[in-house]
Amino acid sequence: MKPRSAKYGIGQVVRHRVYPFRGVVFDVDPVFANTEEWWQSIPEEVRPVKDQPFYHLFAENAETEYVAYVSEQNLLPDTTGEPVRHPQVSKVFSRTGNGQYRVKRSAPN
Repeated sequence: MKPRSAKYGIGQVVRHRVYPFRGVVFDVDPVFANTEEWWQSIPEEVRPVKDQPFYHLFAENAETEYVAYVSEQNLLPDTTGEPVRHPQVSKVFSRTGNGQYRVKRSAPN
């Protein structure tokens, strides 16, 4: 089974298809790469398949900021253009003119 190409890229702002949160992609796994316990904790009727890209997000909802791990099938592009307030975002990314994020270059040694 060949992993699919990731639909979303590093720095892209996405939102969850079902739950009210959004975030900036900071890493992508070509297929599921978390623990079996984590996967089994998802209710079976909404449990995603493992052979798809999974995204690490600096995520936020109305109450808090956190890191999320989300399957591609559960993400949609966020088109609000609103900045993401997660505190790690400004440490890793700079915001582009189109509302997306670009990884900051590290300082030369």
